[in-house]
This record gives sequence, C-alpha cells and structure tokens, in this order.
Amino acid sequence: MCGFVGIVNYNKNLKDYVSIIKEMSEKISHRGPDENGFYINEKILFGHRRLVVRDKEGGAQPMSISYKGNTYTICYNGQIYNSEEIRKTLKENGIICNSYSDTEILLRAYIFYGYDVLKHLNGIFSFAIWDLKKEELFIARDEFGVKPFFYTFKNNNLIFASEIKSILCHPEVETIVDENGLCELFGLRSSSYSRSYSL
Repeated sequence: MCGFVGIVNYNKNLKDYVSIIKEMSEKISHRGPDENGFYINEKILFGHRRLVVRDKEGGAQPMSISYKGNTYTICYNGQIYNSEEIRKTLKENGIICNSYSDTEILLRAYIFYGYDVLKHLNGIFSFAIWDLKKEELFIARDEFGVKPFFYTFKNNNLIFASEIKSILCHPEVETIVDENGLCELFGLRSSSYSRSYSL
C-alpha cells in the first residue's frame, strides 16, 4: 500500500521540526510495515512508509537522484502500469535506470519530462517531488484519485499526507470541520490534483 507525509515551509528551518514529521509518519505505519524513511532539509521534510512489493534495495524511499548538478527527491505511492515503456524511452534518450522500481522510473521520467511527466503516466499514483536547486515541490495524483493525497496550509506550512490523521497530528492543525469543508467534501469528492509550489 505505502504512504507518505511531508511539510514545506520557506520561512523557518524545518530541521528543528523532525519530531513532527516522525509523528506524522507513525500515524500511517500500517500502510508500510516493511520500511520507514525520511528526507530532512531546511525547507522540506518527507516521511515514507513502504510495503515492499518488488526490488527491496532499489525502491527505498524517499529516493534522491542527482542529475546535472541538481538533486531531485521523491515520495511516491502507487503503481505505474507503463513503467517498462517509460524505461525504454528513457534508455533511448541516454537515461539508464539502476533498479526495477517504478519509483526510480517515475523520478527519472520527471527529470526528463518536467511537468509534462503526467502526460506519459498510465497508472494509479500520488507523489511529491522536491527540486533542490529550484526549491520547488511538484505534487500530483492520478486522475481518479485512487491513491490518496490530503493537504492543508497553516502558518506558511504546506502539510500533506496519504491520510488525514497524519495531518491532524501536526500541532498547528486544528481538528475542526466547518461548513466550507463539508461542502467541498460532498461536492468535490475525489478529484485529480497536480500543482507546483514555491511558497
């Protein structure tokens, strides 16, 4: 199943808030009993829980890849059905994947295609990719919302997770349902989502 959590804030050093991301990750431990990983940066924190399906060594997350002087880091939940087609296209363009994990294929595809990567994906997924040089977060979910992605903004924090209960354990999030929230829930239900953030 897998799941991930994250916090982005451009106004304070998030390295001082590692305990929060660990608590958020603990709330979704049932989604990934096999592995638990973190990415810690001044502006972003990632946590990932993994259920190993294939390529135990090659699919650990958060996964970082350095390419042409930049580093990209992904947290991902899902399955890319056309991963082998993408791998072949990448190879034809001189980009070699070192594992059989679709996490690596997805991340290298993003590095190659940029925002247009979504046009090349066939699958069910939610993911977050951090571009270290641009200090930019790219987040996306499959069109039908099969793989969950929840988020909120609080005091310059973008807080996101595979399950709401991880967000609710953040100390700046209040557990209040208002009229607007109910309207969105009943009116929008599952909706596709992709966006790039530079807060």
